[in-house]
Amino acid sequence: MNILQVSTYDYAGGAEKVAWDLFKTYQKRGHGSWLAVGRKNVHDPHVLEIPRLSSPVPWAPLCWLLHGRLVRIEPWIGGVSRLCEWLRIMAQGIPEIERELGREDFNFSGTGQLLQLLPQRPDILHAHNLHKDYFDLRMLPKLSYQLPTVITLHDEWLLSGHCAYTFTCDRWRTGCGSCPDLSIYPSIRRDATACNWKRKKGIYSRSRLYIATPSKWLMDRVEQSMLVGGIVEKRIIPYGVDLYYFHPEDKQKAKAQLNLPQDIDTVLFVANEIRKNIFKDYETIRQAISIVSQKKPDRRLLFLALGEEAPEECSGNAVIRFISYQNDAAIVANYYQAADIYLHAAKTDNFPCAVLEALACGTPVIATAVGGIPEQIIDGVTGFLVAPGDSMEMGHKMEYLLNSPEVRLRMGQAAAEDAKVRFNLDQQASAYLDWYNDILNRWPERNA
Repeated sequence: MNILQVSTYDYAGGAEKVAWDLFKTYQKRGHGSWLAVGRKNVHDPHVLEIPRLSSPVPWAPLCWLLHGRLVRIEPWIGGVSRLCEWLRIMAQGIPEIERELGREDFNFSGTGQLLQLLPQRPDILHAHNLHKDYFDLRMLPKLSYQLPTVITLHDEWLLSGHCAYTFTCDRWRTGCGSCPDLSIYPSIRRDATACNWKRKKGIYSRSRLYIATPSKWLMDRVEQSMLVGGIVEKRIIPYGVDLYYFHPEDKQKAKAQLNLPQDIDTVLFVANEIRKNIFKDYETIRQAISIVSQKKPDRRLLFLALGEEAPEECSGNAVIRFISYQNDAAIVANYYQAADIYLHAAKTDNFPCAVLEALACGTPVIATAVGGIPEQIIDGVTGFLVAPGDSMEMGHKMEYLLNSPEVRLRMGQAAAEDAKVRFNLDQQASAYLDWYNDILNRWPERNA
């Protein structure tokens, strides 16, 4: 079959990696596999960039003319500064006006050409993250009636008035408004969250969508949201790990390949912009490392923070080494294989690929029990779950595993076996392909 996936980028972390792995796996299985993206970085003829078309702004010349004249008198007349700012905004057209008002920007007319990008019409459209300024959400009703449209949710953006994760806020259930934090990604300038929520609800109510989530946690939230009005069918399909790269390896060999010292306990955390990432919790990890360091002053500990370039830090006898983002799967796997423990502290999370990759590499995981993470880890068997923000408990679990090499080995073996059974890429791809076939066999237009 011909499968067209839609994603923000072609090759990156998180959701983009999920789409890319499926894209490549479908090709290996002989399907017509295409990936339409907002921003293309790789040279692959089957990766297509969605056109970014701009509409002319007929009133722009007048706005700029008035702006130029008012700027000259701005220092002497009060209130002119704000008028100049609005003239600048209006000169840039409807999208900029909407952004200034806090409305989410759906003004990407290239979405209308999506199905024409391929040499032949796709059988299935499978969308991933639709935020980050590249996709017109208003096209969903039309697209979903033209061909079966599957959407995999990787976060909560489709359910809210603007944010990718809602943390402890429950307003997304009833209509948003009075948003407690407009700065949460994707941020908006003013509180138009109630308007955004209603607009999304209207779009979904006119659509026919097949919804997938990797976790039961996120599916439970979908079922309580305004998205439910547009759902034809839903399934929970966990992410899969490419076991060709992510598998257990001799730790000494892995450390040697990365030029890491052999005689130091090594702990790893992987995330994009680790210290600034509002969804992750670097401070809890840092405090946990400090706790372990203080309890055994003679123990040398190396903490690797993969995903951000920054100067090395010290916490007692522990060294915190920052490593820039790596897009080579073999190198990333090396870090998991070299680590004695993988730590994952998050304030909120869906179904982090990093946890699955660590498990697949036979590295026990200590993670905060938020979002879908408890569905990934078998507590006490493949790793440990701790309460969010509990650096003391995370430190205790880390100390226990560092002092118990036989437990680490047993947990690591159990983790790798569990990942092979529950979280492998071939299983994920098969689940989607079987669903696509099932959908197509029941698709109204095909059987009319």
